[in-house]
Amino acid sequence: MQEPRVKNLEKTLLSDNWYRLDKVTYDIQTKDGNWETHTREAYDRGNGATILLYNRKNGTIILTRQFRLPTYINGNENGLMIEACAGLLDKDDPETCIRKEAEEETGYKIKSIEKVFEAYMSPGSVTEILYFFIAEYDEEMKISEGGGLAHEQENIEVLEIPFGEAMQMIKSGEIKDGKTIMLLQHLQIEGVF
Repeated sequence: MQEPRVKNLEKTLLSDNWYRLDKVTYDIQTKDGNWETHTREAYDRGNGATILLYNRKNGTIILTRQFRLPTYINGNENGLMIEACAGLLDKDDPETCIRKEAEEETGYKIKSIEKVFEAYMSPGSVTEILYFFIAEYDEEMKISEGGGLAHEQENIEVLEIPFGEAMQMIKSGEIKDGKTIMLLQHLQIEGVF
């Protein structure tokens, strides 16, 4: 496929309440050389990072559970999602961000982390790119109960789950979060356990 050419990009702000939602109109050249005008909406919430903590010796991982309004609106009975720790970069680089998020959300101060990949999670409508990390943890790294920050209205439950059970939770539908599934499958593919 030839690289698309885009021109006349115009943004109209639709909302800047929580994050930014723009209506974008642009011209794009098709593969036959003609130009088409498209109108789309793009949601810009910034970029983020996620991390899956694992304990090879105990065969466990650390996940979180919290309420997610969009899933509740879309039929998730109680709105609770089981997820890998994650957060927005704000003004931090991905590694600094995810170290802070891991400490705030899970209570673990991680020593060594490994970046495994980057991915756009919903490229048809959201601008965010997510940086994926893994890190080994042990009990000596636990410095607090975690749970998130009160001023950010986070009410996060920390879960320590056997890796095999987490993989079964994907099949049963208990884990439906894309980033979490990707990180769990990464550990499985790499033969970490």
